[in-house]
Amino acid sequence: MESTEKKQQRGKRGQGSVYLPSNSRNWWIKFSANGRVIQKSAETESRRETLDFLKAEILKHASGEAVDNGKVTVEQLYDVLLADYRINQKSLWWAELNWNKHLKPFFGTMQAKIVGTDTLSRYIEARRAEKAANGSINRELSLLQRAFMLGYESQPRKVARPLRFHRLAESKPRQGFIEHKQYDALAANCSDLFMRTMLCLSYSFGFRKSELLTLRVSDVNLLAGTVQLRDSKNGEARKVSLTGDAKNLLAACVAGKSAEDAVFTRGKGTKAVQDFRGTWDKITLAAGCSGLLFHDLRRSAVRNMVRAGVPEVVCMKVSGHKTRNVFDRYNITSERDLADAAGKIEISQRQAKVAETQQETQNAEPVTIQ
Repeated sequence: MESTEKKQQRGKRGQGSVYLPSNSRNWWIKFSANGRVIQKSAETESRRETLDFLKAEILKHASGEAVDNGKVTVEQLYDVLLADYRINQKSLWWAELNWNKHLKPFFGTMQAKIVGTDTLSRYIEARRAEKAANGSINRELSLLQRAFMLGYESQPRKVARPLRFHRLAESKPRQGFIEHKQYDALAANCSDLFMRTMLCLSYSFGFRKSELLTLRVSDVNLLAGTVQLRDSKNGEARKVSLTGDAKNLLAACVAGKSAEDAVFTRGKGTKAVQDFRGTWDKITLAAGCSGLLFHDLRRSAVRNMVRAGVPEVVCMKVSGHKTRNVFDRYNITSERDLADAAGKIEISQRQAKVAETQQETQNAEPVTIQ
């Protein structure tokens, strides 16, 4: 009787088998897939249900839908993301920065299968305790979500499901910018050469504060009239041609310094300026622009370049914007822009009407007077 039962449990070769362990009430399945033997409980006391479960599991492994390894860690998934960034030449430095600084300390060696809404909620609470903005948290979790999706799309799958999260509400981007008259007032109140030069470069080209403070004399080529930014936020160095005003101011800043000296120093010193908030507050107050941020000059530069007719792709090269959606946020429209647009539309309509009248006159048949 026992031998008959064993024969009934054995399936056709390659189709796996089901069996009931002596110390278990539930049936188990056993089959081969991708070069390895898989054994697992069917979690049922019914042999018929176990056979259905066996067929379903074989089909899942054959189609690549089954999870290959239930012990995959979040770090292993993120390695897949980093590989994807390298292959597709994305901003690898940014993905690595967010992992090492924020995601890894929390998720680290955590198994991917236990990451869910509760885990993400704890991460959000932890980041908010660190005063992180909702936008920053959204970007970090988007990277994690992409890592899970790549793991889910792998064949065989590394995770059983994609990761989803509800994005946090983000504040609207700051709308600050200045007109040229305000820039002139700021420049007139700059008694420090370094501040006057930084004001000019940021207002003209949209350079970030961090990009300016790390400039070395060797980055400035007065003969060619260019400056090379080595510490760019997007991870890519970029070269910009200088205006006459910017070139003259930089020439004064680098005079008498060696190649590796900082461009922006106070007075005749060689120590790089690290913090200029006090100086900035002083000149903005004197110019009647209290509350203006230095970063608002970057928005103003983008806006001015677009309105000067510089092609947007060139504007993005100069300002260092990598994505169009962020660039568009900086290309701010003012009420005066809207009024100018209305005036241009009106002029265009008038010109079209005049041209239409002239065309009608030319097409009219001459009248002969008897």
